[in-house]
Amino acid sequence: MSTQRKTEFTDESLSEDAIHDYLTNNPDFFERHADLLSALKLPHSSGAAVSLVERQVSVLRQKDLKHERKLKELLEVAHANDALSAKIHYLTLRLLGASDLSTTLANLEEALRADFDADQSILVLFGDPNGFADIQAGRFFKAVARNDDVLKTFDTFLKGNGARCGQIRDSQRDFLFGKETDEIGSAALIPLGSKSDIGFLAIGSADADRFHPGMSIDFLGRLGELVAEALKRF
Repeated sequence: MSTQRKTEFTDESLSEDAIHDYLTNNPDFFERHADLLSALKLPHSSGAAVSLVERQVSVLRQKDLKHERKLKELLEVAHANDALSAKIHYLTLRLLGASDLSTTLANLEEALRADFDADQSILVLFGDPNGFADIQAGRFFKAVARNDDVLKTFDTFLKGNGARCGQIRDSQRDFLFGKETDEIGSAALIPLGSKSDIGFLAIGSADADRFHPGMSIDFLGRLGELVAEALKRF
C-alpha cells in the first residue's frame, strides 16, 4: 500500500487565473520546487515536448531575435536618413552656388536625377511664358500662367499646402510628362510656396509603389521649401 501523500482538491478547484496570479506574485516558486522544472512538459512548435526551462530559453531566444530585427530596422532607417540628409545638404550647396535661374534649374534637375533617383521630373513655374523665353532647360521646365485652363486638373492640389503622392490622372500625366510617356506608375506633386504660389515640382516614377498616399511627406515638404527659397532669388 502506497504511503505517498495525494493532493486533496476542494470542490472549488483553483482557476487558471488564480494559479497565474500566484506564480506572478511568487517568481521564486520554481526555485523552491526545482524538481517540478524537469517534470513539467510543454508542447513545442515542432510538436515535441520540452521542459519548462527549455521552453523559457526558447521564448527568450525568440525575444532576442525580435529585438535584433527591430534594432536592425532602426539602424537601416538611421543610415537612410543620414544618406538623405547628405543629399539635401549637397543640393542646398548647389542651389546656393547658382548665379542665375538657368543654372539653378540645371543643378536641380541633375540632383533629382542623379542623387534622388527620379525617373522623370518637371518644374512648373507660374508666370508669363514669354518672360522665360531665354531659359533653356529642356523638358524639365514649364512656364504657365496660374489661370491657364490646363491647370484645372490640378485644382485640388493647388488649393492645398502639402505634397500629394500616388497615381495621377491621364490629363495630369500628359501635361507634365508628355502624351507619349506611359511609364509613370506613381508621382509626387510638391508645392513651391504657400498654396503653390510660385509653382510646383513633379517627380514621376515607373514604380507604382514609389510614391503612395500613405508615405511620409516630410522630406518632400523640405525639398519644396528649399527649391522655393532658391527660386525666389530670381
